[in-house]
Amino acid sequence: MEPLSFQEYICSLDTATLPRILRICSGVYFQGSVYEISGNECCLSTGDLLKVMAVALQKVICEDTETGQTTELPPTFKGEQGYPVPARTQWVPSSQARPLQPPWAQPHCPTGLFQPAPAPGPYPTLRGLFLKGTGQRGLTLHQALGQWDRQPQPLLCPAIGPRALLLHPVYEVHATMHLRRDMVKIPSTLEVDVEDVTEAAQHIHFARPLLLSEVLGMEAALPAQAEILEGPAGPAVFESAWVPRLRQGQRLQLHGRSHAWRVLASAPSSGRHFLLSSTYQGRFRQRPRQFKGVRELVAGLRPGRPLRVVVTQDCEGQGEDVPPLCTGDRLEARGLQGNGPGTRLLCHRHGGEEEEGEGEELLLPLDLGGGFVEEACDSKKYGLAELLEQQPLPCEVRVVAPDPGLERDALGALPALRLEARLDQPFLVGSFCEEPEEGFEIPPRWLDLSLQLSEGPVHPPAPCTRRSRVEELTEAFYYRLLAQLPGSPAPPPPRPPKPAQAGTGPGGRHPSAHRPPVPGPLPMSACPAPPLLPRPALPQPSTPSQYGRRRPPKDAGIDSNSTEHDYETVDDNVQKTIRKMQAIFPF
Repeated sequence: MEPLSFQEYICSLDTATLPRILRICSGVYFQGSVYEISGNECCLSTGDLLKVMAVALQKVICEDTETGQTTELPPTFKGEQGYPVPARTQWVPSSQARPLQPPWAQPHCPTGLFQPAPAPGPYPTLRGLFLKGTGQRGLTLHQALGQWDRQPQPLLCPAIGPRALLLHPVYEVHATMHLRRDMVKIPSTLEVDVEDVTEAAQHIHFARPLLLSEVLGMEAALPAQAEILEGPAGPAVFESAWVPRLRQGQRLQLHGRSHAWRVLASAPSSGRHFLLSSTYQGRFRQRPRQFKGVRELVAGLRPGRPLRVVVTQDCEGQGEDVPPLCTGDRLEARGLQGNGPGTRLLCHRHGGEEEEGEGEELLLPLDLGGGFVEEACDSKKYGLAELLEQQPLPCEVRVVAPDPGLERDALGALPALRLEARLDQPFLVGSFCEEPEEGFEIPPRWLDLSLQLSEGPVHPPAPCTRRSRVEELTEAFYYRLLAQLPGSPAPPPPRPPKPAQAGTGPGGRHPSAHRPPVPGPLPMSACPAPPLLPRPALPQPSTPSQYGRRRPPKDAGIDSNSTEHDYETVDDNVQKTIRKMQAIFPF
């Protein structure tokens, strides 16, 4: 078919034949331009294809054929609400073609329906179409729009006015485009020419980009090859070398869902943060816990297991009820006694090594300070899964045997590691097409990206994911993840230093703009006798390092608006102040 304007095509479209495929031919939107359409950024280039899925009437613009004034009608217009019947004014026919009676006085024209009007200009008449084969005396708004024939026809509607009207419908077209995720909503008034190519484009597939989080639920479609259309947005998650390679155009192999769980860990000594996979093969040994105060001792109690600690910091007692604690004292915390403000921690203080069975009972208040370290004698080496069965989180451990499958285990060089929480976040196993044997595990909910599945072959065996056993987290993502954990009071990240601008001092001012305050003259009545007053510290004459250079000779040819001239003005004010101070205080 020949190209039509988008408005003409949509108005004459039979919705029963949807979907239809259109090709953009030409229009005011030149090739490659990007426009905002109904809140969606849409690029319409010459030759692009649109697959029209649905058409919805948005509004109808009624144009008065005589005055050119326009009125908007809602799609639900029936003539009863919002548009009253016009007042009975005197009807004066302006031409012989008009009837001798006004339209609202004619018995064949109800107020809420449309009737054909005589067309004085090039407009055709629809009287035969309106009245043929129907018993009603007019058409509704949708029936009138259904008679569209490339251009609007003049109609009469008493509910709107006495003059002939032209109906201009505005539709919202729902269409899909190639490699676009969302449905595009385009107004029918878009000034482009289109051509219907439905019959010739039946073989064309409109590919819809997928998010990696959507692929996570498509296990039946995996394994499959994919091409990245848009890399991950937002701040970085991992410090790994494979993350920057997830950019546009990179081809991946997606193998399926990973069944490993993770453990969030931190290194207190270095401030680094890690994510350990349950497939980590390193061995751990428990580290004694440290407590600052009795309140932390209470938080470290576990049901059915006594907590034995050694005092590491002297603590003064509180009267006769609470004796002092000395460094080296061995305590066994047993439980709480009392309720409310009088709650105490029941502890047993052991005697010396020769008096192992003797000791005394202590009731320590919760606000008592001091330092304590757990008395642990467990030298067994644990795997990650076995450690979590024996030790509730959080806990402090040390890696005594690095993972033999890793070329460089970053955890082996750390003196201590704090295991904070277990995470059951889903991961996808993937690999790069140029390196199918080396895989990685990517969390789609944290590191989402847009991609398109392709029909390329996939390497049959699942790749080795050794490098994903230990993933180092960025500091920003660690605190964001810590805040999402249930019941975890996430500490705020350290405040970064304020950026210092070049050539500026504290407060954003230029150093040259900072001047010492110039003392003003003192009133004579406020000055005591000179012999009783020590000589005040007078402002020293300006030096080149304080106020800039001295004024050059007049014949030096320096502009009066230079920076040196500004400094000299301040210098003169200081000299005047010095002379005033010399007049008040004799030397």
